Amino acid sequence: MTSAKNIQLVECPRDAMQGWKHFIPTEQKVEYINSLLQVGFHTIDFGSFVSPKAIPQMADTADVLKKLHYADSGSALLSIVANLRGAEEAVSYNEISYLGFPFSLSPTFQLRNTNSTMEESVKRVEEIQNLCVNHNKKLVVYLSMGFGNPYGDAYTQEVLLLWADEMVQRGITILSLADTVGLATPAQISFALNTLIPKYPDTTIGVHLHSTPFNWKEKLEAAVNAGCTRIDGALKGIGGCPMAQDDLVGNMNMEWIIGYLQEQGLVKNINEAALEKCLDMSSRIFV
Repeated sequence: MTSAKNIQLVECPRDAMQGWKHFIPTEQKVEYINSLLQVGFHTIDFGSFVSPKAIPQMADTADVLKKLHYADSGSALLSIVANLRGAEEAVSYNEISYLGFPFSLSPTFQLRNTNSTMEESVKRVEEIQNLCVNHNKKLVVYLSMGFGNPYGDAYTQEVLLLWADEMVQRGITILSLADTVGLATPAQISFALNTLIPKYPDTTIGVHLHSTPFNWKEKLEAAVNAGCTRIDGALKGIGGCPMAQDDLVGNMNMEWIIGYLQEQGLVKNINEAALEKCLDMSSRIFV
């Protein structure tokens, strides 16, 4: 069982917002993320420096960032990037501690999501990692389609280890397995984590799980029992990857994750009043 002091909770308003049907005003994003910064999360995945044509909801990420009160929060800020240009912009901001890059274990989805082959994406990781080192940032590589894919691309233990090893060899110290379309079963989550965690003891292995109200607990238990030390979610389970498929399975509800981990004694220092305020705000934003 994972020890309490090692659990890192990552709240993902960016993932909740990016596929939303109408543009969320910048000031509303700012107010919401500033409130999330008071809850006690390890990291806030707040925005992305990607093409506004691909993800128009994130076109105002730089404007949002300028108005965040991150200095009086214990939470770090993470931004998603998909290429070197986006990474160069992201590392220019002192406020950002982490960059996240989606590297899919599915060649089909990698091309679809970042318009690059697996080999081209490995080179991107290397270039972005060098930028991060030179600007005192950390790169989180999300192994998307991390538990299988709907495209028929090969997914085996060998595939998982091959690409994880490519990342670790390039200095990546945080990997997060993403259940991009909600396909993963508890057994698959256990399999993937039990494959990677013993192999890379000096690497933080996390999960970014999508789920329904009927399977979230079994998935979360599988991750925790396998020794996962980093868990992503989004309040009210809103969001999902708009590049994946039409019928999205939402993010795992962060309030459920918090409740479960508190019952197990695995997370502390959550500001309950701030959390309730954020839940109330989300009900008004995501309508």
